[in-house]
Amino acid sequence: MTDAATDTSKNTSTMTSETAAGHTTVEIDRPGALPTAAQQAAAAKDKVLTSPDAIEAARSALGEITEPLSVGRYAASRQLDKRLITHLFECNLTGYRGWRWAVTMSRPPRGRTATICELELLPGEEALLAPAWVPWADRLRPGDTTRSDRLPRRETDERLEPGWEATGEEEGDTVALDELDLGRARVLSAEGYRRAAQRWYDGDHGPDAEGVRKAHATCSTCGFLVPMAGRLRNTFGVCANEWAADDGRVVSLDHGCGAHSETDLPDQGPEWPVAPSRLDEEAMEPLATNGTDLRGGHGRDEAGAQEQQEQAESAPAGADAAPEESAPEESAPEESAPEESAPEPEVASASQRAASARDAVADLALERERHDATQRPAAADALAQLEASLPTRS
Repeated sequence: MTDAATDTSKNTSTMTSETAAGHTTVEIDRPGALPTAAQQAAAAKDKVLTSPDAIEAARSALGEITEPLSVGRYAASRQLDKRLITHLFECNLTGYRGWRWAVTMSRPPRGRTATICELELLPGEEALLAPAWVPWADRLRPGDTTRSDRLPRRETDERLEPGWEATGEEEGDTVALDELDLGRARVLSAEGYRRAAQRWYDGDHGPDAEGVRKAHATCSTCGFLVPMAGRLRNTFGVCANEWAADDGRVVSLDHGCGAHSETDLPDQGPEWPVAPSRLDEEAMEPLATNGTDLRGGHGRDEAGAQEQQEQAESAPAGADAAPEESAPEESAPEESAPEESAPEPEVASASQRAASARDAVADLALERERHDATQRPAAADALAQLEASLPTRS
């Protein structure tokens, strides 16, 4: 094996593109790539073709086909065959970054003069190249075509095999159409069935799709599953539930979703737990149901006289006459009481309960006023003490 063969294998770039059947590897040749150290050492053995005079002659030859300024510095030399060497120069042309000028030179056996064979511009490692051409059958992806597009016929499609065509014999055609369910020129082959089943099973409608593991049941027990005919009936069916995400699509029998016909959402209960009400009887304070008990066993007149006496003791001297003036007004209803006719027992008991309730309300009101009167001076004194303790502005 010569160094030229090694050189060819080293100066190619590999491009890989996926196809429906697998991977297709396309090699893009980049002859302007720099040679390896071994290739340069092999080229340097030819002293005539790698001499400074030969390199300068190569640069001068490039000046005849392009602007001299477009020829950059000398890059390297590569041996293509015995007494056949290519010199590489950097390219300074705008838009050709990564490309190199190449000058191929040769000499006859035992010759001492280099002869120019070819001048060209070659792509290097960083040169921008168009992608390798891939046939449409390998380039096309599922979903690229629409209903209005038309694909060319593929005569050699491993997914199909010859089906049945009409023979003109009535008896044979009837058997083929009714019993064998044929009538198409080509039908799915075993490879076609295998690819379709694998694609559907591994896709979004198989058992490993997102959310299937959370389903409570599989499609095999769902009433909305429409069975398929043919070889795929034991693995796939068609979903017919309009509320399901897979409606109208082929699903595997071990697929599943939340719209299953035999499952239901469990009762979640209220969002916040409702605790039963609890009555703390230890903190309850029993209250009386009549005015006499609320007044501590004293009658209304006695409680009123005691209250007037307490007010007289706590009020100023000028206000002593005010409570006494109201005494005739309070006793006025009692003087007219003997003149009234005696009420019936039921009416009397209802009147007593109403009077007791009014007395209780009046006593509570008086107690609140007395409490407010005693608390108000204490609050005023506390406020005055707080103001006195605050620092004053100078």
